[in-house]
Amino acid sequence: MTSMPSPTTALQPDACYLALKARDARFDGRFFTGVTSTGIYCRPVCSVRAPKRENCRFFSHAAQAEQAGFRPCLRCRPELAPGQLHWSIQDASTILAHQAARLLDEPEVWGGEAPSVERLAARLGVSDRHVRRIFEAHFGVSPLQYLQTRRLLTAKQLLADTDLPITQVALISGYASVRRFNAAFVAHYHLNPTQLRREGAGRSPAGAGQGIRVRLGLRPPYNTAALLAFLRKRAINTIEFVAPEGHAARTGRTFRVEIGGQAHTGWLVAEFDEARSQVLLQISESLRAVLPLVIRRARAAFDLDADPLAINAVLHADFPDGDGLRVPGTLDGYELAVRAVLGQQITVAAARTLAQRLLDRFGEPIDTPFPELTRLFPAPAVLARAEGDALGQLGIVRQRQAAIVAMARAVAEQRLSLHGGADVQATMAALKALPGIGDWTAHYIAMRALRWPDAFPAGDVALHKALGVQGERQPARAAEAASQAWKPWRSYAVIRAWSAMNTTKE
Repeated sequence: MTSMPSPTTALQPDACYLALKARDARFDGRFFTGVTSTGIYCRPVCSVRAPKRENCRFFSHAAQAEQAGFRPCLRCRPELAPGQLHWSIQDASTILAHQAARLLDEPEVWGGEAPSVERLAARLGVSDRHVRRIFEAHFGVSPLQYLQTRRLLTAKQLLADTDLPITQVALISGYASVRRFNAAFVAHYHLNPTQLRREGAGRSPAGAGQGIRVRLGLRPPYNTAALLAFLRKRAINTIEFVAPEGHAARTGRTFRVEIGGQAHTGWLVAEFDEARSQVLLQISESLRAVLPLVIRRARAAFDLDADPLAINAVLHADFPDGDGLRVPGTLDGYELAVRAVLGQQITVAAARTLAQRLLDRFGEPIDTPFPELTRLFPAPAVLARAEGDALGQLGIVRQRQAAIVAMARAVAEQRLSLHGGADVQATMAALKALPGIGDWTAHYIAMRALRWPDAFPAGDVALHKALGVQGERQPARAAEAASQAWKPWRSYAVIRAWSAMNTTKE
């Protein structure tokens, strides 16, 4: 089997069954199988014996399986499956439905408050009734059912992978009280949380001070070496590390999470296991209160929810060697944006030098169990107050000084949000309204921080060389024209083009 319908079209049951029998990890998260003889729903990669064809029902989303009365498998754990990126260039109703799902998937959008259909409709600029109707038409479940499944699966992962108290699991999964959490859990899974925790007794505990361990699934092919090489080339000492080539596929960094007016600081280390199509995370105890958000950021930072089949169908003919490449994201969109400004019109090495100086001058210390991780990137409020002379002494030219200070002020004052749930076009327009930020920088930030799969920095010189348009009178226009065939996956085309040239840019 080489193809599968998109999430908005009807599943092909016979094709799904072939993927299930083959345990094909390429389709992990693209559909779930409900087994009528057991009442359980599974991922395509589940290790149990394949059920009989007549006992299988197939669903595009876990929420659909749960609405039909199926419970998640305790062996393959549907909460570990890669998610689906909700982007569309189709009709308006499809775009609206996908945007609604994307907002529900992004806890950062809601600023620490509980999402609701009313708030969702207000963000989308339509009525509650219209959101419900469009959402149910495209996903087969209501927005509240979709959100309920996401919360329960988040809680299930935390119960299985961590030793967090059940009360804390309930609260950070989005429930207002333990009573409501227990009631929802029993109603959907016919188990109480304590029973599930006993079932997950084999989880691997972290040593003292070594943080909380959780697992994340990914869809192959996944070129870990290329992703780590990209990050290694840009790594700044004391806030991040990437294991040398030939060693364990491992990277770690410190970062800051600000939500609901409160800042949380800590660290994360990720180890890649391509053979099992998963990533093992270690997350510092200091980030317990925002663990679901950190997990979501990690999935975005390592682009674990990309759909290679859909992307390769558009890009493979022009970039045949890039099928496993992912778009590297970030754990901190603000930091990524500052570093993008520093990298304007200079080499990656020069940009890294400037970023290191900025960190050494304005960064703050943090305690971690890793000698490579000892500092945090400067907070927005710190750079918002930075004086031109202080930045100029680091070798940062005036234009970029103004851009960094203006951006830091906008983020500190919450006028600018740089994460996957932000409105892409509005955020890019806000970025370009700041001094010293042009189209290239805005698209680069959209590609890596906003997680927009269709970003395209048409003015990039390395991209011109990779596409063979550097000799044109207007190479940016020629690159833009060539890119139309790669929509809506132009961010991935950029990464493939840079990789083919062995030339990347910060």
